[in-house]
Amino acid sequence: MKCLKEHEIESWLEKLPGWQRDGDAVKKEWLFEDFKSALTFINRVGELAEQFDHHPELYNVYNRVSLRYTTHDANGLTRKDMDSACAIEKFMA
Repeated sequence: MKCLKEHEIESWLEKLPGWQRDGDAVKKEWLFEDFKSALTFINRVGELAEQFDHHPELYNVYNRVSLRYTTHDANGLTRKDMDSACAIEKFMA
């Protein structure tokens, strides 16, 4: 899988509210009402990651969850990263 070009990344990020560039990755943070809500979100992301066979870097502290996507095999951002972020945005809408 080939890395996206800069203009492609910028175009994707325009469609992904709250997501931002982090070097060779994209990331976003969510705040939930409590730990249980954060964990429910993490489990949904886990199911999605298994379906896409593409897994994020995931960080959780109580009610805060941060996700970071990059395609390690490609050493950068690919469509897999952006498709995963879009899918998360869809179920959060």
